[in-house]
Amino acid sequence: MDLKDNVMMLKGLGPKSVEKFNTLGIFSVEDLLLYYPFRYEDFKSRLVEELVDGEKAVITGTVVAPANVQYYGFKKNRLHFKLRQGDAVIGINFFNQPYLQDKIVVGKTTAVFGKWDQLKSSLTGMKLLAQVDDDLQPVYHVAKGISQHQLIKTIKLAFDTGYGQLIKENLPESLLKRYRLLGRQEAVLAMHFPKDIEEYRQALRRIKFEELLYFQLQLQVLKKENKLETNGLSLPINQEKVNEKIKELPFQLTKAQEKSLTEIVADMRSGAHMNRLLQGDVGSGKTVVAGLAMYAANTAGFQSAMMVPTEILAEQHFQSLSQLFPENTIAILTSGMSATNKKATLEAISSGNVQMIVGTHALIQEAVTYHRLGLVITDEQHRFGVEQRRTFREKGDNPDVLMMTATPIPRTLAITAFGEMDVSIIDELPAGRKKIITRWVKHEQLPTVLSWLEKEIKKQAQVYIISPLIEESEALDLKNAVSLYEELSHYFSNKARVALLHGRMKTAEKDAIMKAFKDHHTDILVSTTVIEVGVNVPNATIMIIMDADRFGLSQLHQLRGRVGRGEKQSYAILVANPKTQYGKQRMTIMTETTDGFVLAEEDLKLRGSGEIFGTRQSGIPEFKTADIIEDYPILEEARQVAQTIVSQDNWQNNPDWSVLALNLKTQETFD
Repeated sequence: MDLKDNVMMLKGLGPKSVEKFNTLGIFSVEDLLLYYPFRYEDFKSRLVEELVDGEKAVITGTVVAPANVQYYGFKKNRLHFKLRQGDAVIGINFFNQPYLQDKIVVGKTTAVFGKWDQLKSSLTGMKLLAQVDDDLQPVYHVAKGISQHQLIKTIKLAFDTGYGQLIKENLPESLLKRYRLLGRQEAVLAMHFPKDIEEYRQALRRIKFEELLYFQLQLQVLKKENKLETNGLSLPINQEKVNEKIKELPFQLTKAQEKSLTEIVADMRSGAHMNRLLQGDVGSGKTVVAGLAMYAANTAGFQSAMMVPTEILAEQHFQSLSQLFPENTIAILTSGMSATNKKATLEAISSGNVQMIVGTHALIQEAVTYHRLGLVITDEQHRFGVEQRRTFREKGDNPDVLMMTATPIPRTLAITAFGEMDVSIIDELPAGRKKIITRWVKHEQLPTVLSWLEKEIKKQAQVYIISPLIEESEALDLKNAVSLYEELSHYFSNKARVALLHGRMKTAEKDAIMKAFKDHHTDILVSTTVIEVGVNVPNATIMIIMDADRFGLSQLHQLRGRVGRGEKQSYAILVANPKTQYGKQRMTIMTETTDGFVLAEEDLKLRGSGEIFGTRQSGIPEFKTADIIEDYPILEEARQVAQTIVSQDNWQNNPDWSVLALNLKTQETFD
């Protein structure tokens, strides 16, 4: 017997059943034993007076009225009967389960699991329980053709056959004692068949810690390897020149900007390869810090390159850097350039006549040869894949890498998603920046908003009006934006110039519309979310977001950040009639704070990490049992333990940690 045995070795599983188990990712007996329930239903009967509205529970009582089935709509029906529990009479409703009618017998004691409706004093039935053998029942994710009962029966068979005895401990005795954790064999058994809810909680705590510890060990090992890399560049930066340049700036750096720049320069000086994320709120001054890092590379005799997602952003950064560093030769490289300009720029880059280069993906094309590339910066890093970053590294002699993002990532996620990177955070706005006033209005208040808008446009204000992306459909998104554009063009005819921008347009067309808006040839820009990571238009002071409840907090904050770039007071108007409490909460939070990090934490609590970033592409792993939001204390503890262990020299050969080193080799590597 071996845990790697195919599940077909278990009695009663034929080829067809094995195929169905395979669809769940269960191939070996070990896969089966480690296939944990995602929750437990507590089937202990409850008293009606104990229940709160919306709670799922089991109610046991005597059937006092026969079940009758009412049919309505196409193939829709409701089965209704009444239960008496003490003095309370409760209405029970089962939808589209008419076959239960014969099981409802007047005078019989019956248990029903369902959702309690306080107002109607009724229960929407989810399960009719003829008898409850166990108060606790596990609930697993199952596939078509596999029932909960069959899965539980197969797991029990594996334990009864003796496979459970083959589960080996993968945590050191010292950690088991320190955190009072169950042994692994005991924990895995209790995950499926706990004696009571407390034993299940202890098993879950043990499994979560194990999972998060191994994940953190992988990150810390990777981080240590990066630090030990000796093939990184050591840039002899002239700190005096950098300090002089900081003094010459027309504004004072914030403490957060100074700290971030110090961390970046220290990395560039060291022989280790820099792999750092610079994250900061919208308008916090990341570009200035990045520009100073590029200037620092130049004092050491190296070139630097900044890659951005769009040509118009490249143009914006090029203008900013040219103003900040007039003494440097700065080039822009985009695919939209004329052949003559591109050829001249490529020659200037390869000869070393250019110190700073800004551009789009054109920067990593085969035709580009750098003279002495020392620093690479990618703006909005989540828009560039790993392969593109690798290509960039190969363009130079393993240049240092700095990634920038304006998406505020809570510390919780920064540790998890970017654990192998060093993170610098700019968490304060430049002095004198006016806070954007945010208001939430209902759709019926829109005429008042438009009337106010007329007055603001007369004062030379410029306005963004955002149309939501509905159900991830570009077609619907387009239709929505177009109809909004037509309505506003009609409303503001002869009063304001209205333009339309959407994702279906070609890059050149989008850039032309954006440039016209920036140059104030238009007053109102109706747009989809393509302007989320966008251009700096200091005169744009009003952001109106239609159906704002369709967006997450982080996205709303990104959109709001398109205004408030100049000296004038700016406004964000959220137009929404949210139907859920969750939607109302988000609108309220947006009006209460303009701090992106606070909003990111709230968004994380309300929605979870997967929805914010899209779990797969962001590098946030999917754990079997752990949740990085709910289990943050365990994650943080696991990180500290992993950090302490990996920081020790030759830790893999230390007898105290040998079990971790051995199992780390066999663990799946998180993407």
